[in-house]
Amino acid sequence: MPLILASASIRRKDLLAQAGIAPDRIISADIDETPLKRELPADYASRLAREKADKVYLDNKTDFIIAADTVVARGRTIFPKAETEKQVQECLSALSGRAHDVITAICIINPEGKISSRTVSTKVTFKRFSQQEIDMYLQSGEGIGKAGGYAIQGLAGCFVKRINGSYSSVVGLPLYETVNSLIGLGYILGQTK
Repeated sequence: MPLILASASIRRKDLLAQAGIAPDRIISADIDETPLKRELPADYASRLAREKADKVYLDNKTDFIIAADTVVARGRTIFPKAETEKQVQECLSALSGRAHDVITAICIINPEGKISSRTVSTKVTFKRFSQQEIDMYLQSGEGIGKAGGYAIQGLAGCFVKRINGSYSSVVGLPLYETVNSLIGLGYILGQTK
């Protein structure tokens, strides 16, 4: 029962390992991640997870495929995956002292083509940041390439006043939903290669 993780994210691979699951292969699905006009954050995350899974499944129909996408949002506003220090600073400034949603959608396809899709939303509340804290975080470089410009499993963890929902989902893969979806699609846990 080969399993492919349709993501180059080290965090997702590490989360699967935490659940005792080691992907046989990692194939990053290169898709257009531009939000559609008026697309809601949960719909956006769900669409991207499905498109990633579908793209990898096309050439790997005998494998289990796991794809995911994580979105940071406040209301209808979708925050970018920060690619520059300026974007990290803009995200942190907008999230300072406020609650926001971290939405992770997963899409799993089994070798028979059956699909399980789930979307998990977690509410995260940040403290109000001082300029010194923002500068320290920018110097760390951790926010680059991350949804909303931060990684909760790193230095940003000390900015979190409250979290309501799934911590693993905020990191990038909701383990409870992922493992139970895999089992529901016939994946056998504890397989050895």
